[in-house]
Amino acid sequence: MSEKPEPAIIIDEAHEDFAQHIESGSGRIRMLSVLTLIVSVLLLASYFSQLLLPFVTGQTTVTVNLVDPSLLVFEGLIIILTFAWLYVGAVNYLFSTRLGRQVKQARAKEEEIEKRITGPR
Repeated sequence: MSEKPEPAIIIDEAHEDFAQHIESGSGRIRMLSVLTLIVSVLLLASYFSQLLLPFVTGQTTVTVNLVDPSLLVFEGLIIILTFAWLYVGAVNYLFSTRLGRQVKQARAKEEEIEKRITGPR
């Protein structure tokens, strides 16, 4: 006759697995967010420099007309997309930071409850 584990034990183990999964995922999300922020800032700086270069240097033509309205509109759209990418990276980073903090708080409360249940050692 095999003993079935108590439902509370099964729930506790599932909770622990879930918490570990969240902790490991949070670190990956944070790293991807940092990389996204770095790339988007570099792209943004590059696009802004290309947009401002003809106005700052006075050089309006190389092989193409750098103040061509269609080119300026295209560069503006690229800048808008880059800002969107920057926003998504920042929001993901903030989310993963909050998530990590909340998991740490939950772990601390979990330990506190465990100490109350088992008593001082």
